[in-house]
Amino acid sequence: MLAAIVLAATGTAWGMKVWYNSKFQQIAALDVHSADIRDAPAQLGDENFLIVGSDTRAGATKEMGVGDANAVSGARSDAVMVAHVPEARDRAVLVSFPRDLEVTRPACERWDSTTGRYTGEIAPAERLVKLNTAYAVGGPRCVTKLVQQLTGMRMNHFVGIDFQGFKDMVDAVGGVTVTVDGPIIDAEVGTVATKAGPLRLDGDKALRFVRARKVEGDPTSDYGRMKRQQSFIGALLHKAMSHHVLMNPGTLTRFVDAFAAATFGENMGVDQMLTLAQSMKGMDTGTITFLTVPTTGYANDLGNEVLLRKDAGRLFRALINDTPLPGEKPEPTTQVRDSSVHKDTGGG
Repeated sequence: MLAAIVLAATGTAWGMKVWYNSKFQQIAALDVHSADIRDAPAQLGDENFLIVGSDTRAGATKEMGVGDANAVSGARSDAVMVAHVPEARDRAVLVSFPRDLEVTRPACERWDSTTGRYTGEIAPAERLVKLNTAYAVGGPRCVTKLVQQLTGMRMNHFVGIDFQGFKDMVDAVGGVTVTVDGPIIDAEVGTVATKAGPLRLDGDKALRFVRARKVEGDPTSDYGRMKRQQSFIGALLHKAMSHHVLMNPGTLTRFVDAFAAATFGENMGVDQMLTLAQSMKGMDTGTITFLTVPTTGYANDLGNEVLLRKDAGRLFRALINDTPLPGEKPEPTTQVRDSSVHKDTGGG
């Protein structure tokens, strides 16, 4: 996503476009004709990007404080987001899903995260499980299938980012800055921030920042973490669009190289990502609408977040129909839409 925005902003030559596309690993993930897609005609022209951060920990070391590949096997989705760009291309809405969201996982072909391939064996559906098990069991296809069942939205694009990728992208641009509300002291990854205010993140600290989920004072493990992930994405986008990156060929090349090396998916390349880039062109990151899918806000006896189905239904119907989001005022025809629904300005 960020690499394509950078490419669009700088008018990179055709050769760079071909180079980037050749480095992007294609893995089957989509089902654009699924019966789970609601009111398909209303979604024509919309672009929905399913973004999944995978916590395989490949390449991670004990010093990072996140668990290394020997200590933590398999792969689960550590971040699941849908970036929605309507046909009018006049806004972008990013919806985060708690990784502990309680779901009924559909029957899916099993996925081998060590080889990045599907096995041909079908895993049966299972009730009352966490969202992040979908990736562990069935990889990109299973996550896509589940998210389309939850939202009714057609996923046009899938992009996965491996665990090490965040670190390398941040280091490529020389670090990013986020703004935090207070200390971030996590039971697993340790102290990330000692006080409120600007926080400088290098690659290692950024990785701990986006993964911290046992932080003192967080309302739930998932919601604090999702807010930090959104803040980080905003800060990284801001830095990637800065003159420090765009006007420095060496820095730009390192960033694009790090992004391409760390991502995989389907229907993902420069041409496809330009759609998202154009929707954000000229926008400050604070004007993008950041949401979390509505839940009860606390864990049940199984340790799962419980979806508020009626509220979620209203949210996704609004996105499908391109109508104001719940709690959002109708847009005057001569003004830019101003969202007040769980909006997070992202920091940075």
